[in-house]
Amino acid sequence: MALVKQAMIAVTAAVIFALVYGEGVDPNCLGCLCEASTKCNASTACHTPYPGAYFCGPFLISWAYWADADKPIIEGDNAEQKGAFERCVQDLYCGAETVRRYMAKFLDIDCNLDGTVDCRDYAHIHMMGGYGCKDPSVSTTDFYKVFEKCWDVVSAASSPTAT
Repeated sequence: MALVKQAMIAVTAAVIFALVYGEGVDPNCLGCLCEASTKCNASTACHTPYPGAYFCGPFLISWAYWADADKPIIEGDNAEQKGAFERCVQDLYCGAETVRRYMAKFLDIDCNLDGTVDCRDYAHIHMMGGYGCKDPSVSTTDFYKVFEKCWDVVSAASSPTAT
């Protein structure tokens, strides 16, 4: 039953992001990144888990990550206005757009050195950034363990042999 619950959570998250699907990152991948970050909790407040860190929203996005993604905004907002970062990344759609734009800058990096660039690499990038993603310690984090479970379930459910 736990596997079915995990599959439903992953599929629900993927459906949310399928609505805003864009180029580059598969909506199932976005769903698993969100699930691993906060269980895709849209009400996740901004917080400072350690000095110098500030993360917000269901994807736990930092200001630097948002800025590297060219500061996407909610329609009608102004990226230079105070609070634009928080308003965007606390919104599921704008947060997903931030992740897509960030990943677009690093689409060709094989972070886990397995010879394939896929969602597992995007999980490394989401956690460590595009320039630090080859750090093997990523795979030992709670984030990555949740991501891996989600991605395995989603991948199995979407394979041609799944019934």
